Amino acid sequence: MSETVVEKIDYSKTPVVLSASHVSKCFKLPTEQATGLKQAFINWTKGIKGYRKQEVLKDISFEVHQGEFFGIVGRNGGGKSTLLKLISQIYYPESGSISVNGKLVPFIELGVGFNPELTGRENVYLNGSLLGFTHEEIDGMYDDIVKFAELEEFMDQKLKNYSSGMQVRLAFSVAIKAQGDILVLDEVLAVGDEAFQRKCDDFFTEIRKDPTKTVILVTHDMNSVKKYCSRAMMIANGEVEALGDPETVSQQYTLANLEAEEEAERRRQEERGGYPNGLNERCPLLKTIAVSPKLCTGRDVFKFDVEYQYDEPGDFYLAIALHDIRRGGITYDTGAKVLKMKKHGHQVIHFEMPLELFNNGEFRLITSLRIPSQTNPETTDAVGVALDDNACSFVIRDDRNGEYALLSDRALTIAPTDSTQVEIEQDASK
Repeated sequence: MSETVVEKIDYSKTPVVLSASHVSKCFKLPTEQATGLKQAFINWTKGIKGYRKQEVLKDISFEVHQGEFFGIVGRNGGGKSTLLKLISQIYYPESGSISVNGKLVPFIELGVGFNPELTGRENVYLNGSLLGFTHEEIDGMYDDIVKFAELEEFMDQKLKNYSSGMQVRLAFSVAIKAQGDILVLDEVLAVGDEAFQRKCDDFFTEIRKDPTKTVILVTHDMNSVKKYCSRAMMIANGEVEALGDPETVSQQYTLANLEAEEEAERRRQEERGGYPNGLNERCPLLKTIAVSPKLCTGRDVFKFDVEYQYDEPGDFYLAIALHDIRRGGITYDTGAKVLKMKKHGHQVIHFEMPLELFNNGEFRLITSLRIPSQTNPETTDAVGVALDDNACSFVIRDDRNGEYALLSDRALTIAPTDSTQVEIEQDASK
């Protein structure tokens, strides 16, 4: 599938169709429940409210212009779904305001409002009415909805007889064929089978060409953000963390994920107590430490340190393996008996690794400290392994790179030996 090239348009010259100004939202979470009037009165006299406030959104401000494909990203619990419900007027803010200029069609959860006892046809009209359309408006959309969902033969069957894929296709078709000015979508791009996803891709490619249509998309898929969006916003802990170019925002989101994973590993290590996972009394310290920034391009040389503590006499080695987090597998391994250490005790060794060979991806360096095996002199045994927080993760993002394969075209190309029989075209998906 060829990649959509996002056309550079100055949307600041188009009208503002959605504006959020200093929006805040909190929820009351119960902490103590009174079982009767007496207990409620006692709690009141003691100043016990019986709930605590959870601030979900804090002073959020942004604008979306007509014709934009605007992405909203963020980790789970950051507040993005709450923001979409505020935009859709399902919730109302505690403070601030949201103004909408045009007909907004929210589609926050696929299939909400569908009734399994009704037919597909009846569910189209039911769902359309929930979205605010009249019976006559749904009449005008009906044929397009059914055609897009490819369910012409099944519309008079009860929805409970549909497969899950058929239900998703119908729900998605209702959403995107609704004739609104602003379409609000929450995690609904990767629906249906591969053929239906290609059809959805074609739809979004076309809708981006319509200057009157505006799309607001919440997603965890950074490829979709870079592929479709003209601008993006990242929300973290209820606040706007980044707003602007989709590439920059997606990079910041990727780094936030790495930092969150590392923090989770630190907490797990604290809960375990004692030595970190993979280490022990013989090797109490072994960690791989990033020296270079964790967000790199293919042109960079990634520099890192390995710190260790090993006091036993005799030969020992470091083995460093590069793991591909997204694709799986070990990309490279130094070998168990290549890096023979000269110094015992507490030491720090400096390393570097060129990244020109690799396509975009997320990678992790894992180091093990090894000694010669007593049973087989050709092999080694691991004394300690730098896992979890002691491993080192980094990300490669480069406009020259592809996303699918591990190796870039600069590292390897497959070319025909007879150019008279094959015409080579640039694959835009790389």
